Amino acid sequence: MSKYTSSGFFKSLKNAIEGLSVAYKSQRNYRFHLLAGFIVFLCAILLNFKCIEYCVLILAIGFVITAELFNSVIEFTLDAYFKNQYSTMVKMAKDLSAGVVLIAATTTVLIGAMLFGRKILLLFL
Repeated sequence: MSKYTSSGFFKSLKNAIEGLSVAYKSQRNYRFHLLAGFIVFLCAILLNFKCIEYCVLILAIGFVITAELFNSVIEFTLDAYFKNQYSTMVKMAKDLSAGVVLIAATTTVLIGAMLFGRKILLLFL
């Protein structure tokens, strides 16, 4: 079988799950973002979010987790290509990809503040 031949849906699904497992085992920030997303989602359930609010929340959480995974892909790829040797260009690329995660996380925090802020205020008033 050629390297480029389609291997079927379930094989692709298995590979994707294996990739997520690698990220979970090796990336502390990925684990943190998963946990934070889970806790925030539980809080949304407790605050009785509407369907559209859940949709926005899921997109925001997915945005951060996707950015974190892309960051990991960039780091693994550059480390493999440059055989873990220091390079100023590699550092700059890794810093830029970490910056993407920071922007995604900051955006998500702002979205969370808008979604949760009003509901939390109503609880205390």
